[in-house]
Amino acid sequence: MRRTLVLVKPDAVQRGLVGEIISRLEKRGLKIVAMKMLQMDRALAERHYTIHRDKPFFPSLVEFITSGPIVAAVFEGENAVEAVRRTMGETNSLKAAPGTIRGDFGLDLERNLIHGSDSEENAEQEISLFFSEKEIQSY
Repeated sequence: MRRTLVLVKPDAVQRGLVGEIISRLEKRGLKIVAMKMLQMDRALAERHYTIHRDKPFFPSLVEFITSGPIVAAVFEGENAVEAVRRTMGETNSLKAAPGTIRGDFGLDLERNLIHGSDSEENAEQEISLFFSEKEIQSY
């Protein structure tokens, strides 16, 4: 079984889409093994998005993710990273396929509802930013 991190972003929380997003991932066959709501501070946001530090959109990315509460979750399952990424849809919500989270609910490129790890290596690193091993419950 593989694990991946999912962040339900402030826009999805504000729009009342947390349940729908989590439900779609569960229906895909993934199991929630950890979940919590939190307000991401600037330091955590910068660590999480460190790969984008030198890109021009980095400041707005950090500002957005810290603008309101998020829901962080660890999902477990076969090919968890790929399963989440396919369920999310393309990063640009306007180009995401219907039937994906972003295709059905997304409004634009920046406010795209959800983050999912892009590789197993990054999933391990990202999970450790948000959860301790004690907080993760496999069943």
